[in-house]
Amino acid sequence: MSKSPRGFIMLKSVFTAGTAILSVATALALAPASHAQSPTPVGQWELASGESRFEIFACQGGDELCATMTWLAEDLRDSETAAYLGTRVLDGAAPAGAGTWRGTVLYEGSSYSGRLTLDAPDTISLQGCQGIFCRTMELTRI
Repeated sequence: MSKSPRGFIMLKSVFTAGTAILSVATALALAPASHAQSPTPVGQWELASGESRFEIFACQGGDELCATMTWLAEDLRDSETAAYLGTRVLDGAAPAGAGTWRGTVLYEGSSYSGRLTLDAPDTISLQGCQGIFCRTMELTRI
């Protein structure tokens, strides 16, 4: 009667599965960055001047971007400016090319044609235009 090396076969199966998992994990870790998720402007941002902060988030079913003002420097707060806290300043910005979204910028009760551009993973510019007159704000991720 021959003894079956059952323990050896089970150990070999576990070792083979572990090696396969380790190989896949190593391959994923060493994969080129091009397979990594693209940078996104979703998150918390601050004007380059440091006077206000904004939250950019997915809206309109997740395909577009919106933004609200979340913070304003104390020395700039008065009854008029404080009213903008929590209000939407960017609405319905749809993808318009690599790192660019187009939508509506809302400022001082008016709507402007807007463009949000992801200049670098931690830098964006938000431009609002009415006709040929434009204003651009630079923001950094916080």
